[in-house]
Amino acid sequence: MSDVRALLVGRDIVVGDGCYAERAEQSVMEIEEWLRALTARFAFSSKTKSDSFLQRVNVRESEMQQQDADALRQALRTAAQKMQKRGFCDELIAEAFALVREAGSRTLGKRHYDVQLLAGRALLLGRIAEMATGEGKTLAATLAVCTAAATGVAVHVVTVNDYLATRDAKENKPLYEFFGFSVGVVVQDMPVEDRREQYGRQIVYVSNKELTFDYLKDRISLGGTLSAHVKLRRLQNARQAPGSILRGLHLAVVDEADSVLIDEARTPLIISETLPDDLGEAVYGNAMAVAGQLQEGTDYRLSKDRDVWLTTAGDRTVQSLVAEFEGVWKSALWRKELMQKALSALHLFKRDQHYIVADDKVQIVDEFTGRVMPDRTWERGLHQMIEAKENCEISGQRRTLSQITYQRFFGRYLLLAGMTGTAKEVEPEIKRVYDLSVAKIPTHKPSRRQRLPDRVFLASDERWQEVARRARTVAAEGRSVLVGTRSVEASELLGRLLEQQGVAHTVLNARQDQAEAEAVSQAGQIGRITVATNMAGRGTDIKLAAEVAEKGGLHVILTEFHESARVDRQLFGRSARQGDPGSAEAIVCLQDELFQRYAPLVSRVGASIWLSSGPWQAILFRWFVTYAQSKAERQARKIRLDTIRRDRKWSQALGFVGSTKK
Repeated sequence: MSDVRALLVGRDIVVGDGCYAERAEQSVMEIEEWLRALTARFAFSSKTKSDSFLQRVNVRESEMQQQDADALRQALRTAAQKMQKRGFCDELIAEAFALVREAGSRTLGKRHYDVQLLAGRALLLGRIAEMATGEGKTLAATLAVCTAAATGVAVHVVTVNDYLATRDAKENKPLYEFFGFSVGVVVQDMPVEDRREQYGRQIVYVSNKELTFDYLKDRISLGGTLSAHVKLRRLQNARQAPGSILRGLHLAVVDEADSVLIDEARTPLIISETLPDDLGEAVYGNAMAVAGQLQEGTDYRLSKDRDVWLTTAGDRTVQSLVAEFEGVWKSALWRKELMQKALSALHLFKRDQHYIVADDKVQIVDEFTGRVMPDRTWERGLHQMIEAKENCEISGQRRTLSQITYQRFFGRYLLLAGMTGTAKEVEPEIKRVYDLSVAKIPTHKPSRRQRLPDRVFLASDERWQEVARRARTVAAEGRSVLVGTRSVEASELLGRLLEQQGVAHTVLNARQDQAEAEAVSQAGQIGRITVATNMAGRGTDIKLAAEVAEKGGLHVILTEFHESARVDRQLFGRSARQGDPGSAEAIVCLQDELFQRYAPLVSRVGASIWLSSGPWQAILFRWFVTYAQSKAERQARKIRLDTIRRDRKWSQALGFVGSTKK
């Protein structure tokens, strides 16, 4: 009997020759994807079914409390055996959840709330569970993880970074070990043999990038047989395929699902080998020097979509400037390519926003999380051009060995599910690309968050002065303050301003991401001011001191709207968690990138309205922000869908490159 039969019911499962199980890659017409997205807009949830499910779990609670540990373990094994035949049906899920909830109370000292039961059920049904920030997604996941692991499947809990993978595995390990499940954690720089051993365990916590790159390594080491699928008639996959790192793509529970499946899906992940750079440092240096002499508008143009191109006049200017250069400069094609990359490095990629320089190396910063992405580089000479711009040592070029998008990779899981605090806005795209529905989970307690009116300034300096004043005033009231910024540069600018004013504070950005846990643990203390990039909005929990809660809780200040409204919602969601008091406000500037890039004309024409005060100003400005973010999201969605199309055709696409180091 297959040990993953619970996941095989009604699914097309394949296996590569000598490899492991994964879902067959389907050829889907665009009209079908469009219809999926359309149906998602009109989807509704059934409260009756939810109430019935909760009743089934809760009616068993007193019975479970009377059982000893061995009885609970045996009962879960019995329920799992039934699931292997019948699949994940409500009756059996309810029985398993009652057992896991009782075990969680005994081992973790935490009892799963009813809303967490609903979230766990959504995961086993292959959905995205949208839970408000602070509602306990990590604990809710243990319900689905334990239930699925009991049936014998390989469970991957996918997080956005190594810190969260390690933390969550450690916190929940007592519960897993109660039922006898082995727990693995895969992190960066782990040797391949250790990775293989960790993936061989029943429950594995791993970041999305580490997991995807390990899959690509399997594709390479197994000779690409993972793409040469045959129909699976009989699956016996308790073992890993010889030579593989993973043991199958059975169940993935993706934390911060919108970040992983949507925001980070704009470019494919590429694994490559490093080759000696044939061009040499002089070529990159000359390219940057020439680019610095060109004039915008005359020699080149920049678009709002972050594209740059030479004009006809610019091409003639470049020819005259490089007339004495030899080698590749004599080729018109190479000359154009080098100048395009140099202009991009000079004008489109900003230090302390898109990347930082640490240890004489250019390190990419994820714009959605604010975290550094080590061992990732831009492709096709762009990274080397930025290294020349920053006077860093020029690294070698990369040759692509294998690549895949998140859309195609996660679509290969037999059962895919996820959790996030913000998914409804992108539900049509999630349904279109992954065929996943979103289940909105109610809050355990009513929200007490107070959303204060937005305030707008014409000059950036005025905005930062007001942010500093506001943070200082609120902290003096005995509350804690979290200030969210869009970039490393902005966080450090505000940090210097607070330091000049003699205000105690903590700065948390890509330079200090190793100190994140300590900074976040202290962010809820009396009078504490924490200035952080977007990393503060994902996966971390700010616990309030009792005195802070009495004074009004955590106050969040947003200093610049993001292109994605979901990122802003995550930041605001740091306050007023689990029924705590809290407040949030936005203090922004009309010169911010969102407004200048996506609504420059409306920004100029409406400046007098946005800068005035009154009830209509607040309403109109909220409309303006929504308008600009909608335009930005449409553009981002177009990029993601184009990426899928290119990847399906196996064409080369701009992406992040992963190290082949093992």
